Amino acid sequence: MGMSFSPQEIIRVCQTFEETGDIEHLSRFLWSLPLHAGLWEVLNRSEVILRARALVAFHTGNFRELYAILERHTFPKSSHVKLQALWLEAHYQEAEKLRGRPLGPVDKYRVRKKFPMPRTIWDGEQKTHCFKERTRGLLREWYLQDPYPSPAKKRELASATGLTPTQVGNWFKNRRQRDRAAAEWLTLPFYNFYQHLQIKFC
Repeated sequence: MGMSFSPQEIIRVCQTFEETGDIEHLSRFLWSLPLHAGLWEVLNRSEVILRARALVAFHTGNFRELYAILERHTFPKSSHVKLQALWLEAHYQEAEKLRGRPLGPVDKYRVRKKFPMPRTIWDGEQKTHCFKERTRGLLREWYLQDPYPSPAKKRELASATGLTPTQVGNWFKNRRQRDRAAAEWLTLPFYNFYQHLQIKFC
């Protein structure tokens, strides 16, 4: 199957599978490609292929390969949220398996501290970059306890951090949106590629 495709067509197929959430066919397609060094040298320079390999590695439970891909290749900022979600969720699942129980908010916080995201998928910027480190730490701790603080709690946190209640509310809103976007991307439905899509190569 893979031998009949050019590198550009392979990239296009992988991108389409990813966009539709058809991980099963994406995995089969990648496995069908010939183990030709020259071909993979070209393919592994493509962000789409690297992202597809990471996605398949995650969904097949091959976390070691996932970490290697994310740590060894630098990705553009547009892919950071998706790949950060894979990095974190993989570490969460490993921690749950090791502990034999679901992780709570504090457990997940400790996992994130133990396994910080590599700079290849995180540019180090924070939306709260103008806040002091202590302030960011307090915001994160409160978020783990309650991502939907009441007006009274917002005022209390504002007093503790020196921010305004509006700034506190905006920080929580932005954090919820980022977490929701990451979670939705991880649970994309698997569509039947051949029933719902028709790839046309120009």
